[in-house]
Parts: sequence; C-alpha cells; structure tokens
Amino acid sequence: MKATLHPHTPLVICADAIRTCWQSFDNSDNGGEKDRALIDRVGNKFKHASTLEHLVYSFYLEGISRALLQELARHRMASLSVKSTRYTLKELKDEEAFSIDHKERAEKYLVMTGVDVVDEMSIRALENLRTVLVAGISNDRAKYCLPESYKTELTWTINARSLQNFISLRSDKAALWEIRDLANMVYQTLPIDHRYLFENSLKETTHD
Repeated sequence: MKATLHPHTPLVICADAIRTCWQSFDNSDNGGEKDRALIDRVGNKFKHASTLEHLVYSFYLEGISRALLQELARHRMASLSVKSTRYTLKELKDEEAFSIDHKERAEKYLVMTGVDVVDEMSIRALENLRTVLVAGISNDRAKYCLPESYKTELTWTINARSLQNFISLRSDKAALWEIRDLANMVYQTLPIDHRYLFENSLKETTHD
C-alpha cells in the first residue's frame, strides 16, 4: 500500500476564510503560528468545524484491496476516481496460470491477509478470473469474478473536517486492519505543519 499527497490547500486559505467573518486580515501571518493557532481554536476548540472544509487534500492511493475501497465509499464527503476494471483487467490476460505456489507473483494483483487459507482461496479466485478473461469473456462480465482482495488504485480528495472523521473512525482498533494501516499512512503523509489538526483524531493502529 502506498499513499502519495498531491498539492494541497495552504493553511493561510483556511485562516483567511475564518478571518473573513470578522474582517481581521491584518492579524494574518501567512499561515504561520498565529494562523495555525486561529485554525485550531476556531475549527477544533470552538467546534466551528465547517471552517476546516476550506482545507482540501488529494491523495493517490495504490495497492489497496477492493474490500478497503468499499470502506472508503462510506465516507460521503470525499471524491474518489478509481482505476476502472472495464479497461484494465486485460493486464491479467498475458499472465501465466496462478496456483497457491505462486504467492509472490499473485501479490502483484492481490492484497494478502496473512491467513493462509484466505490467501490461497484468493489466489484460486485470481486464476478463475484469468481463465475467464482468456476465454474471451468481456471485462464487464468477467469482473463479477473479482475477489475482494484484488488490488486497485485511486485519487482520493477529502477536506480536513471529513479527514478528521475518517482518521478518528478508521485508526480505531475496531476498524478493518487494512484501513487502519491506511488511516495511519495518510496521517504520516500529511504536511508536518498540518498534522496538529489531526493529532487528537489519530488512535493507535494495531493488527488483528
């Protein structure tokens, strides 16, 4: 799994949005300590969290499972543009047959759980999918054979208010192990001067 942060909204934009309310632009320090304190005070401590929506982050997420993709889709205040199975399943057609002895080669396409029986069944499902594609079945029909472990990638755009909610819910020990890893990774990918807004949302990530 990999998360790459694209260009993001500078803190000064959020601070200026807050200062718009009482026209205090003369107090701005262009995203410095005064602006950082203002954003934290108004957005977090005073709970005017709508002001945090002026901060927007776009990530490129690679190597996540389709099971995790379903979890991401539950976070409504975010935009997802996902690798299309309609156009990209052809990547499997030229592969040699997969068996449970080809775990390393299968990892190019599958997220492994570390549970042997689950990973073996995922590899078998991958081979079933490859067989269907080689038989000439269209991608639109063949994709119904996709295992939940099949890897995908996407551009994910989310504002700071929604990201706080995401990190809070998904770094919790009750969350799916894979999305816990993602929540922690996304936090670590954020600019250092933005992380203070999310520190209280982050919980310890542990594996099952």
